[in-house]
Formats: sequence, structure tokens, C-alpha cells
Amino acid sequence: MKIIILGAGRVGQSAAASLVSEHNDITVIDTDAARLRELESRLDLRGVVGSGIDPKVLAEAGARDTDLLIACAAQDETNLVCAKVAQMQFNVPQCVARVRTSGFEDGSALLSREGFAVDHILCPENSLVNYIAKLVEYPGALQVREFAGGRACLVSARARAGAPAVGLEIRHLREQMPEVAVRIVAIYRRFPDEPDRFVPCDGTTRIEPGDEVFALAGMQRVRQVLAALRLRAGQPPRVVKRIMMAGGGVVSERLARALAAEQGRFHIKIVEPGQERSVALASSLPEQVLVLQGETSDEELLAEEGIEEVDFFLALSDDDENNIMSCLLAKRMGARRVLALIHRQAYAELMHGTQIDIALSPAQAMLGELLAYTRRGDVQAVHSLRRGVAEALEIVARGDRKSSRVVGRRVEELPLPPQVHMGLIVRGLPDADAPPPADGEGEGEGEAPPAAPAEPEVIIPRSHTVIESNDHVVFFLPNKRLVREVEKLFRVSATFF
Repeated sequence: MKIIILGAGRVGQSAAASLVSEHNDITVIDTDAARLRELESRLDLRGVVGSGIDPKVLAEAGARDTDLLIACAAQDETNLVCAKVAQMQFNVPQCVARVRTSGFEDGSALLSREGFAVDHILCPENSLVNYIAKLVEYPGALQVREFAGGRACLVSARARAGAPAVGLEIRHLREQMPEVAVRIVAIYRRFPDEPDRFVPCDGTTRIEPGDEVFALAGMQRVRQVLAALRLRAGQPPRVVKRIMMAGGGVVSERLARALAAEQGRFHIKIVEPGQERSVALASSLPEQVLVLQGETSDEELLAEEGIEEVDFFLALSDDDENNIMSCLLAKRMGARRVLALIHRQAYAELMHGTQIDIALSPAQAMLGELLAYTRRGDVQAVHSLRRGVAEALEIVARGDRKSSRVVGRRVEELPLPPQVHMGLIVRGLPDADAPPPADGEGEGEGEAPPAAPAEPEVIIPRSHTVIESNDHVVFFLPNKRLVREVEKLFRVSATFF
């Protein structure tokens, strides 16, 4: 696929690195020549110096035969105008734009072909808010990623000694939790003096304390999976009630507003160093959100505000160093769980597995949303994991036994690479490609009204499970190079023998 990326900032660079690794033809446009030269030296791509709203620059970047434009420059206006120019002048078929301004939503007239010609809006702040809200909802999880419209979930957690599933071989989990349909798809294990290492999972793999365990299950089973990995027998599940945020930026503001919508559930404090911003937050946020002016590196302030009783400390400022130090201090003073927002990917990797429970990169939080637009076939959702090395992928099976390599076949018959884990199948979801029923169909005189559709079913596939058309299949891939093989397997052809 030929892709133009406008903007070589953090989001643009993360997108470029991920897409280059999948053998796409990438061209990056930016006004900073030095930044482009540095990017060209690291990645196999082409840089074009100039403004993305200039038709001459877009032409030089190859817009006439480009498949996708990703506009992620710093300014919303630049991204929107670039998308419109690309559509009007070069008929670029698809465009994704990063827009921070609220009011732009997918499907609105403003983004139609007659408007700014944007197929999908990316908002890093909203992606972060949604991501962190899931971590608040499921204490103990390191990641919570949704599939099949929220009916299935990939959750990762650090295994704790004494928990029911820890110390067991994976094949015995069904005996331990017979009522929970769950599939352990990956384990990353700590080893002395070296980074976490991927451990292939089969029935004989034992879950050890300290393992980062990735499990796929129905959304309603996530709490039971986390309890099996994190809580000792009889220990009550923890809930997040007291939240403190360091930094009063857009992410903190939107997250506080979203959490405060659940009346009485959370006690939220925001610590913001700027006086003007503190006043603005206090006047705009709901009254149950307490805004304090001060520095989260101030031990006296943290002690006065009861940091030892905080369930979740979130360092969400734009300064990586401040976020890291605030989290380390809050953890030392008794905060139960800490999260640091870290923009530099190298810093995020350094912090992984330290006293900071979660090191979150904004670019990684939204990268999966972007990758779904670059995938072929019926890919519905993509989530980038382990700092971009691994991936979870939801793909829909289409066609029939004659046109598909998977439909009508047992799992054991599928030529999947050995490292690929088929985690679960969601069956019974509405088929978006099915034609709508004719007017009055099934409602003739004397006929009973059509039965209500059955609830979708979450299936943990076994070797004998047969794949059906419109099944949503979720895979875990420990290496992104395996993506193309899975996509090729699910591709529908006119005839297949």
C-alpha cells in the first residue's frame, strides 16, 4: 500500500515506523528538513520537505497514485485542508486526519466528500481517555483492549503469587475456572538482567509469579480472569474510588469529566501548577472534581492530600520527566497504583517493569485505531501491543467453502503459522454487508412477527471447531511479520480449490 503521512511528530513517526515494518511504501511530508533526514536514516521511507496543503508538495510526494493519506500535523486546520486538497486535486481514495477540536465526528456532513473529505478522525486525547477509563474500570489490568463491539476483550495482567491461576499449567485452568471461557494467548516472563521474554503458550506452560499474562475472554468474564491472576483465595476485589491526576491538560480535563458523569462513584483530584489553568478547570469541571494548584513533586502537598489513600495516581502532563518522577514519588508515599503518560518511546520502554505500574505512550494508545485502516480484507480491529512488537487482530470470515480458505473448515485444518494464537470467535453478530430485508418481509397476514435475533456467542475455539461465515475471529500475533499471512488466509477469492 502506498501511504503519505503528513507530519513527522511523535504520532507521525510512530505510524511511519509501524507501517514501514509491514512493507508499505511510505512518504512523509514535514516542514522540518532535519527531522526528515533523521527519520530517513532510521527507516526505509522517503521524506518530502514542504507544506502539506501545497498541491505541488503533495504531487512531489506521489499523491496521484496514493492509497491512503494520514494527516497528523500539529494543527487541525492543516490536516483538514490537506485532506480536502488531496481529494479535490488528486482524488486520494482514503484519508485519516488527526483532529483535536471537539465537534468533528465520523459520519458528519463536515467530513463528507463535499466537506473536508476525511474518512476517519483520530483524536489522541479521546483515545487516551477511553484507554485510561478501561484501566480504572478494571483495577489490576495493564491493558484492556476491546473486540467485536465490546463483547470480547484482551486483557493483560501481572501474575501475583498466591492467586488461583498462578503456579498452574494452562491446561488445568479449565478445571480451576470451568464456568469461564478464557484463552491464555501469551506470557512475557521476567529474567535476571535482561528484558521480558516471550514464552510460547501451550497446555503445559506454567503461569509463574511476575509473568505478564495476556488472556482473551468475553467482556463479562474479565473481572474473573483478573481475580484468578491477581487475588488470593478469599481476597475481595479492589475497586478504584480515589483518583489523583497530575497535570491539568486536555486529557485530565476530559477524563475527569467522563469519570464524574458517574455520580458519587469517584473522588477525583487534579493537581495543576498554573494558577490561570487551575481557575479555568475549577470553573468548568463538575463540583465533585477538586482542583488544586501546586506541584505533584511537592511531598508536603501529596501528604496533605492523602496520597497513601489514593487508588490510582495518573501523571498526565506533557512533561515526561515530571510524569516519571511524580509517579515514583507517589508510589513511594503509598499510592496503590500509578500510571505515567510518556511521550518518548525510549522512556516508556525504560519504565516498563519498574515501580511505575503502567507506562503509557499516547502514540501507541491510538496506533491500533490507525492500523485498522491500512489492513486488507475484513479487518475490524487492530491493537498494537508490547510497544509495537506484538499485535491483536480481529478479522471477519467471509464467503463459503468454495471461495474461502477458512469458512466451513475445522481449526485444525487451517494453515496458520505455529506462533499465531486463535484466541476466540464471536458468532452471531449482525452482518454489515448483508442486504437489508425487503419492506414487509416476514410480516404477511397471519404470519408471526420475526423472532428477535439471538445474542452473539463468544466461543473459545478447539481443534474441531468449524469456522462459519461472518465469524469474528480474534488472533494474538507475537510478531507483526505474521499479520500478512493471517490476512492472506482470510482473503476471499472468486473460486478456491
